[in-house]
Amino acid sequence: MRCINIKEIISNVERMCIEANYFLSDDIYSALKEARNTEDKIGKEILDIVIENADIAREKQVAICQDTGMAVIFVDIGQEVKIEGGSLTEAINEGVRRGYEKGFLRKSVVADPINRTNTRDNTPAVIHYNIVEGDKLKIAIAPKGFGSENMGGIKMLTPSDGLDGVMDFVIETVKRGGQNACPPLVIGVGIGGTMEKAALLAKSALLRPVGSHNDIKFWRDVEIELKRRVNALGIGPAGLGGATTALTINIEIFPTHIAGLPVAVNLNCHATRHAETIL
Repeated sequence: MRCINIKEIISNVERMCIEANYFLSDDIYSALKEARNTEDKIGKEILDIVIENADIAREKQVAICQDTGMAVIFVDIGQEVKIEGGSLTEAINEGVRRGYEKGFLRKSVVADPINRTNTRDNTPAVIHYNIVEGDKLKIAIAPKGFGSENMGGIKMLTPSDGLDGVMDFVIETVKRGGQNACPPLVIGVGIGGTMEKAALLAKSALLRPVGSHNDIKFWRDVEIELKRRVNALGIGPAGLGGATTALTINIEIFPTHIAGLPVAVNLNCHATRHAETIL
């Protein structure tokens, strides 16, 4: 049994909240630069602005986007880990609280979806726990802005809808999102399980590096074809037209019921932010 004190968790979550919002990850940054080479004049100008914005955020250590998101946390906790000093959930929320305060990050969370009183510290975070083997604790944070979050969707297809139905729904979701999701996009697609499992798969797919593919060849080919179709829509950077609507499409799957074909699509803007640590 390995013990991890909540103080270590709090400090790491605090740090990651700031880093994720200040520093665009290398894979996204490289993909934006590569996409620039395929664009015409307007697309190049938009991507140049996006890249310059990321450079300024890194240099000045300020937020990449004014919407610093709702903190979404993925936790893989080894079954041989013991948390000392308090609650793991409370420690994560305290780290978010401190990170958003120290980093001068916008607090965007309201306590009640209808009454909408701001919690003033960007908590609570949305936390997903996964029990794994070993004695490590992996924490990944993905601040999620709602310009893109609002444009996602889920649909309970039937098996007869098949792959064509899945692909059509992805395309429809991207078309509906259009410029509102702040393209170029990183698109997560979850297929299978139940309604909530498909949504979680789509969200977790956003953590995959740009340029990676599903390990299963069939689904890797689907990712490539879907990206081609999405980019053929011509929505382009900032929705002003162009060849790059999506930087990548990441698909995650899970077994499902004989009568079901749940599909979820989670769109993320060009500022797809994430950071992770292993304790």
